[in-house]
Amino acid sequence: MNAEDYSPSFLIDRNREVIQDNIKPYQHLSIIDRKPLKMNGPDDISPLKGPLKQAPDESRFKMRNFELETWFSQWEFTARYHMTASDIESMSISDLLSMGSEKDREEFEKLSLGYTETYGLPELREAIADTYDSADPEDILCFAGAEEGIYIAMRVLLGRNDHAIITVPNYQAAETLPLDICKVSGVPLRPDKKWSLDLNRVKKEIRPETRLISINFPNNPTGAVMDQRSFIELVDICRFRGIYLFSDEVYRMVELDSSIRLPQAGDIYERGISLNVMSKAYGLPGLRIGWIMTKDRDLLQRMERYKHYLSICNSAPSERLAIIALRERNKILGKNRALLRENLGKLSAFFEEFPDLLPGTARREAAYVFPNTWVPIKRMISAGTW
Repeated sequence: MNAEDYSPSFLIDRNREVIQDNIKPYQHLSIIDRKPLKMNGPDDISPLKGPLKQAPDESRFKMRNFELETWFSQWEFTARYHMTASDIESMSISDLLSMGSEKDREEFEKLSLGYTETYGLPELREAIADTYDSADPEDILCFAGAEEGIYIAMRVLLGRNDHAIITVPNYQAAETLPLDICKVSGVPLRPDKKWSLDLNRVKKEIRPETRLISINFPNNPTGAVMDQRSFIELVDICRFRGIYLFSDEVYRMVELDSSIRLPQAGDIYERGISLNVMSKAYGLPGLRIGWIMTKDRDLLQRMERYKHYLSICNSAPSERLAIIALRERNKILGKNRALLRENLGKLSAFFEEFPDLLPGTARREAAYVFPNTWVPIKRMISAGTW
């Protein structure tokens, strides 16, 4: 047969024949009512007849917009100056490949662009496990970024009759998703106490049906880091009650003062769930590689099953590149911390000129600070210039 014989119509007809031949052994089954399927021709291979009935509007799945990402989708790639990035300065593929070995580069060049394992490439999970004190590769599940990890964890962990406690401010997905599922109590960080978490308030919010406490340290957006003693106390509270502790740790390892760095929840608590990603501290958001580490392997498997309905698996090239970055993490993270220190000096000079923007309660230990823009805005309103 000549190449021109492989027309679209030929391929479609051939595929219909293959489908019809393969479905014959199962023709006695029906996914609807287990009645025999009647097949009148190659176009009639579906048991579904007629239009699908839509649910009433009020019962459809609804969730409020992800306001930050909605704003980004309009402006992130069109604004002249981008001063709102949440990730550290990135690098090119060639720069990252240059950090790897000759074998790394050869494996990347010869990589098959097929599907990958749902849990993540074993070599990648091993490299991720090395970033923890006590993790095995079997304690790791990879995702398409951290957002998918948050989504799946909340959907798997929480049910309608559960209750969750969320520290706020937080990454919006960590707030919005639980609110769409169950009852939620927000525990605000205290700006008058350098954005610290009030554990007495956390204890007061706990109910018999509380299943999850969700935290985010180094905190987005304040930059606050919980003190280590309070963090251990929070773990003890969760352990006593059997509550899961979901810990967003995506900015860990770029603290400017390493002495304040917290342990990873999955390392020290059997129901700890540690979330991390290549996007933030590593500055590689384009890889879209995130993960959850937990010792609760039953929970990990249930999340893996849920992932089958979303990304299914990660990008094969991204997995290979992430392996290189994780092996060279000390070099990458060291470079990123040096960049942060340099930029903090420039930022400090700016805030010395405009001191009202950065009150004394702001923290400077993490990768970012939380400017108080409300004071100058009030002044402009008073002066009629806003």
